[in-house]
Amino acid sequence: MDYKKVFDKFEDQGFFLKTSAKAGLDGAVKVSLNRRGNTLFNQGDIEGARRIFITTGYSDGLCRIGDYYQSKGRLLDALKMYWIAPDHSKSEPIIIRLSDLIRNLIKEEDSPDD
Repeated sequence: MDYKKVFDKFEDQGFFLKTSAKAGLDGAVKVSLNRRGNTLFNQGDIEGARRIFITTGYSDGLCRIGDYYQSKGRLLDALKMYWIAPDHSKSEPIIIRLSDLIRNLIKEEDSPDD
């Protein structure tokens, strides 16, 4: 699909299209960065580790960041990490939980006041 063509009609509305591509890192650089990310994670610099793991696409590191976020109650942040990893066994329960929450909110909104 040519995204540029699709979004050209919105050009005058001030929108922008964010695109991303994985960094072209060679194996040795990825290994070095992932080790640095693991060190940062173990030292408690979660955000520093997150940036490295997203850059390298290190799925195990992304899942550990997701686990950390989930332990802190940051479900959407955890879901994002699991989704990027990708780890469906960890993302699906959060999706179900959030879907149930939204479904219940809609039911409450639609029910007549007593």
